[in-house]
Amino acid sequence: MRFMSAGAGITGRGILDFLLPPRCLTCDTVTGHKGHGLCGACWSRVRFLEQPWCLRYGTPFEHEVGVDALSPRAIAFPPAFDRARGACWYSGPARDLVLGLKFARRRHLALSMGRWMARAGTELLRDRPLIAPVPLHPRRLLQRRFNQSADLAKVVASLCDSEFVPDLLRRTRHTRAQVGLNATERQKNLRGAIALTPDAGSRVFGRPVLLVDDVMTTGATMAACVKVLKQAGARQIDVLVFAIADPAGMAREHGAELKDKL
Repeated sequence: MRFMSAGAGITGRGILDFLLPPRCLTCDTVTGHKGHGLCGACWSRVRFLEQPWCLRYGTPFEHEVGVDALSPRAIAFPPAFDRARGACWYSGPARDLVLGLKFARRRHLALSMGRWMARAGTELLRDRPLIAPVPLHPRRLLQRRFNQSADLAKVVASLCDSEFVPDLLRRTRHTRAQVGLNATERQKNLRGAIALTPDAGSRVFGRPVLLVDDVMTTGATMAACVKVLKQAGARQIDVLVFAIADPAGMAREHGAELKDKL
């Protein structure tokens, strides 16, 4: 059997890069550098979430407010989960990546997106939690052919050496798509729709759990999952998503009172 020398391997990769140069994940422009990433123009348009941020929601403050500070939203509307973190706001190229992964079936995007998520969720991963994706109903899974949340969760788990449990939760009934529903409608739509898979309770009890999804908007989906995990005795339930919808834009769904507090 003939083996390729190291020099030949480098030459081979160079030829491949010449024939198939790296391109931006969103606009398809040739980036001129190896690896999975964005071009300079798209990168500059991503609104990354950076500290200081709200302890509970992970949304950034405009100025330093002290350690473990809570946003007005977290005080007025405490979330069901303990902490949430996201890599960026759900806008611009970040939104394009989410839609490309979910609806265009560009599953290779999960690798770069998962890497960004792992960096954003460093503090959530220190205790090596069980990592579980938000589940899809079997009917929707059959239509889509994959669960984008599971793809992202698998990447995150591989980067932090945590246990990936793709079937920890399940959908017990087929629900309407959440897109276009307000916060109250989303909660009603998900009522009783999430459950633990058989025999999963013993794995959850006393353990930290990290729920993974692509986007968090009102948090209704996460709340439905958290309720089930709390009933099973999970010690800590955190949330890690790729993108978070800007709460200022969601104020219209919650009414003028919430808008004033944001």
